[in-house]
This record gives sequence, C-alpha cells and structure tokens, in this order.
Amino acid sequence: MKIKVDDSTLELVRGDITEQGTEAIVNAANSSLLGGGGVDGAIHRVAGPELLEACRRLNGCPTGQARLTEGFRLPARYVIHTVGPIYRGGNRGEARLLASAYRESLKLASEHGLKTVAFPSISTGAYRYPIEEAAGIALSTVREYLTDHPEIELVRFVLFSDHAYRVYKTALEENTIL
Repeated sequence: MKIKVDDSTLELVRGDITEQGTEAIVNAANSSLLGGGGVDGAIHRVAGPELLEACRRLNGCPTGQARLTEGFRLPARYVIHTVGPIYRGGNRGEARLLASAYRESLKLASEHGLKTVAFPSISTGAYRYPIEEAAGIALSTVREYLTDHPEIELVRFVLFSDHAYRVYKTALEENTIL
C-alpha cells in the first residue's frame, strides 16, 4: 500500500527488513547497540561482524535517539540504529520517546542526504508496545516529518507479519484521505 505525502511516498510492505534495497534501513536496537533479538539480531546476522565493531565505536544510544553506521553486507548502504521505549503502561513518556525514535531516524537520513528509508515497527516486539497505538504514532510522526522534508522521497514500513501489516494498513487508512 502506498500514499503520497506531498512530494514523498509512504509505503507499507510485508517482508524482511534485511532484504530492503533502500539507502538506509532502521534497526530497532537496544541502548547498547551491540545486537539482540528480533529485528536487531536479524540485522546484525546479515550485516556481519563489521556492524558489531562499528556499533562498539558508537558507545550506545539513549532511548528516542538514533545513530548511523554503514550497512556492510546488507543491501542497504546504511543502518540507522534507534532505541524505542520499553512499554510500561503508557504513562512514562513512551509515546513521546517512540515518536522521537522515528523523528531522529529521519533527521539523520536528511542530514546524510539519504532519500529512501525502511523502518520496522519499533518497540512492538520484545519491548511490548501495543502495535495498534505504535502504528498510529509511527505513521503520524513520519507523515508530519515528510510534510516538511521533501528531500526524503520514500519511507517504507516493512512489517514482518500479516497481523502487523493489517494493523498498519488500518491505521494508515483511518488517518488518511485516500
């Protein structure tokens, strides 16, 4: 599913983020940036040991922030590592931190002249953020950023499961005049 946001395209696909040929993919990392499970582990496995070495030099990343490395053995030239919040009921600034993770990732892409970026669903796996809420935050944050930043031509959300794809599709349809 694709929609236009001014001069940019926002796209939803079901697939594997490690297979995306966008200029950058976003890694839903932990604060150490040294690998983990889920998306983070998959990206590290495909990128190879060079990614771990590059992440060691970054000395971590606070929640809501983002860091950039090369993509090494991935099809994407770069990996933007961002740390989403662990969901603890929704009353501890989780929505603000999740929006910041998306915004800061896009800001890094803009700063480095990257025109195409692929995102996973940040914080909805091991960090237990309810996907229905997370999808709305993700899509509205990205749409808002694209409105003011036409240099980014494509943002692709790569959803690993049919369920995640359906949730994002519904959220996009409910918040968009198609």
